[in-house]
Amino acid sequence: MSDTGKQKFIYYHYDPSLGGEVAFIVIFALVTVAHLILMIRRRTWYFIPFVLGCLFEAVGYMGRAIQASQEPDEWVRGPYILQALTILLAPALFAASIYMVLGRIIRLLDAAHLSLIRVSWLTKIFVAGDVLSFAAQGAGGGMLSSAKTKKDQDLGNNVVLAGLGIQVVVFGLFIITTVLFHMRMRKQPTSRSFGVTTPWTQLLWVLYASSALIMVRSMFRMIEYALGWDNVLMQSEVYLFLLDGALMVLVTLLFLVYHPGRVLIGYKEIPAGGRGKGSGGETTDEGSEYQMMDRGSRQERRDRRVDMAV
Repeated sequence: MSDTGKQKFIYYHYDPSLGGEVAFIVIFALVTVAHLILMIRRRTWYFIPFVLGCLFEAVGYMGRAIQASQEPDEWVRGPYILQALTILLAPALFAASIYMVLGRIIRLLDAAHLSLIRVSWLTKIFVAGDVLSFAAQGAGGGMLSSAKTKKDQDLGNNVVLAGLGIQVVVFGLFIITTVLFHMRMRKQPTSRSFGVTTPWTQLLWVLYASSALIMVRSMFRMIEYALGWDNVLMQSEVYLFLLDGALMVLVTLLFLVYHPGRVLIGYKEIPAGGRGKGSGGETTDEGSEYQMMDRGSRQERRDRRVDMAV
């Protein structure tokens, strides 16, 4: 308690584990490099936010490692601000790339008419929601980082909570959109879907899994901030490791094993401004859409089916 009767800012209610922080630094540093290499090799530039998210995680745990190597009375705001903002915001960067993957799958299958949301608006709507969530969480994290009293902490908590709430709502809508599209595709498969040899359904399941992991993490952080600064979830670092760090490791590994660049192949991007029509007659003019390059192989498959019918 300070001389003015106000409660002082408390960095942590526990001593950070240096071993745990270093373990996450190593893991996230490795996946950052791996994703960067894959992104460059496969030219999946829409994965730039995802790679930045991996980097944010690594940098965040570096900040925690710095303070874990010090005595509590040596802690300063710099490393704390670093870890608070980067670990909090990294999942929003993952989400931005995940949202863009769905639009590309829909275009890959020429299935714009099966999407709940107009495809030309799909990515824009979800990324806009993600940016709003990112901004709110960043602003709240900034308030927390500069807080001098418990009142300041509570204000920062509420702003972060609002940002996390936006993220949960947007992710919920994204999951609904993805599920409905998947169900409609199973009932009304497009002609192009029969000619696509890459495992696009597998990538959809990866979207489900990664979305669920980020949703669980966001719900954990919402509960953590909603309960106040001295709640049980902030009394032990284990909760952060299990319900944030470990879940985000799984997200990065999922997309490392099932990278969209391995599925969205056989297509080339039409330059910005190019236009095309989906099976439902909807014109799409987003920055890029996909065009089949393996027409010869499709014609060959059709010829084989004709021969079999004869």
